[in-house]
Amino acid sequence: MLTFVGLGLYDQKDISLKGLEVVRGADYIFLESYTSLLSGTTIETLVDFYGKEICVVKREEVEVDPERILARAKDSRVAFLTGGDPMVSTTHIDLRMRAHARGIETAIIHGSSISTAVCGLSGLQNYRFGKSCSLPFPQKGWAPTTAIEVITANIAQDLHTLVYLDISGERYMMIPQAIGQLEKMAAERGVSLPLYIGIARAGSSCPRVAAGDARTVGSVDFGPPLHILIVPATLHIMEREYLEMFAGL
Repeated sequence: MLTFVGLGLYDQKDISLKGLEVVRGADYIFLESYTSLLSGTTIETLVDFYGKEICVVKREEVEVDPERILARAKDSRVAFLTGGDPMVSTTHIDLRMRAHARGIETAIIHGSSISTAVCGLSGLQNYRFGKSCSLPFPQKGWAPTTAIEVITANIAQDLHTLVYLDISGERYMMIPQAIGQLEKMAAERGVSLPLYIGIARAGSSCPRVAAGDARTVGSVDFGPPLHILIVPATLHIMEREYLEMFAGL
């Protein structure tokens, strides 16, 4: 049995009661930490909270060679833990399909997701978001432009864009750096991005939300990760009023 368990947004207390029951009853627990992280807790805290040992797996073990996970799930109860909701990532959809193809029973325990949490924190209407995108750290000789292409395509349809910021090992992209990269890409294409919304630590007791132009939002001290960015299209009057009340627009 392979059960995918979403851990929610911020710390060990975000897991659902259903998810907690599955984890505490599992024979093996795997945690992936490459698509999202619970920045309000640690592996040691999770181990203490669950009363179980946790094996942290890398991207390659899930995407390329998940044999260790699937072999255990064939005859034992395996909990596969992810931040947010487990099925937002296509990597996890693929893993479930592989398990099904081998005759392994699967189940999903959903968790709160950043893709919906940003709507409550920003006031932007959920149905007005277009395709989301990721913004990776630039590397020597490699500077992908997918993010600005997605943003401009969404804006052309008057849709908001959720921009996921890179997590690479112990590095977390922060909102000011993300805005700097997007502004550079926009300038190279003669595009103007007049408004940004930055959100930090969604799901915590002290989230930080700020809206404004690149200079304004880029100068805000958002504090520790995780950070995420929204590039909105035109704002509905209620969206604007909400941002004025709760994000300093």
